[in-house]
Amino acid sequence: MAFTAKDVQNLREKTGCGMMDCKKALTEANGDMDKAVELLREKGLAAVAKKAGRIAAEGVVCAMVDEAKKVGAIIEVNSETDFVAKNADFNAFVEVCAKTVIEKNPADLDALMACQISGGSETVEEALREKVLTIGENLKVRRFERYEGDIITYIHGGGRIGVMVLFEAPAVAGKEEFKTYAKDVAMQIAAVSPAYVGREDVPAEEIAKEKEILTVQAMNEGKPANIAEKMVMGRINKYYKEVCLLEQPFVKNGDISVGQFTKDTAKELGGEIKVVKFVRFEKGEGLEKREENFAEEIAKQLKK
Repeated sequence: MAFTAKDVQNLREKTGCGMMDCKKALTEANGDMDKAVELLREKGLAAVAKKAGRIAAEGVVCAMVDEAKKVGAIIEVNSETDFVAKNADFNAFVEVCAKTVIEKNPADLDALMACQISGGSETVEEALREKVLTIGENLKVRRFERYEGDIITYIHGGGRIGVMVLFEAPAVAGKEEFKTYAKDVAMQIAAVSPAYVGREDVPAEEIAKEKEILTVQAMNEGKPANIAEKMVMGRINKYYKEVCLLEQPFVKNGDISVGQFTKDTAKELGGEIKVVKFVRFEKGEGLEKREENFAEEIAKQLKK
């Protein structure tokens, strides 16, 4: 019996199992939906699906660079508890996922899950399912980024925050002084969390909206139009210093901006340095957090 992509989707929604598992089950069941559900249960995937509904907002951010290939990756993998996030087996799995991103260059999260995991024969999705069963918590590969070129990575707080920065610095990237500078920039991003590299990267509509809000604020303060306009421009410059990396005061020397720090370093090293782009992941940001404590969790287990 033939089946369609819609059937795979329906089975996925019904069981909570992964796309590849659902496709294999339907193939084995010749398209019979009930038989496919039964096969997934027999394989123990029902236990994985049951855990999939539980909140996973802990975990770690991992970043690494293949210096020989000049390729870097940053990835966030979530767990239910901070205890599991410190588990050596869990962290080894996260590192292998990052290596897979570097080696396989997946287009998106679905593509990564379908990739053969680095150093193994199973897919990332299959390896994740195995970890869920052995560790006993819901685990999720949440997001990743991959850069090629002159890259620096920085991890803060044991995987709580991760940063990856791409530079263009062909003449100086191999120097230790550049690596020290680049790490300082990555630490700046981790600490201050800018949204953009420079003011030219801020969308015009965002600035227009900000000006509109600031103009109304100035007018509400009773300022005449000409004074209000000057106030708005001053406040827009302050806004750039908040959201743009190169405009921010350098955390190690507040007398200069990160942009000036970059120019000074380039001059000292005898080459050009350009910050191309960056990514900053903070573990669990934007996710619903578990509110249960260990006492409540134990009490629940005792009632079962």
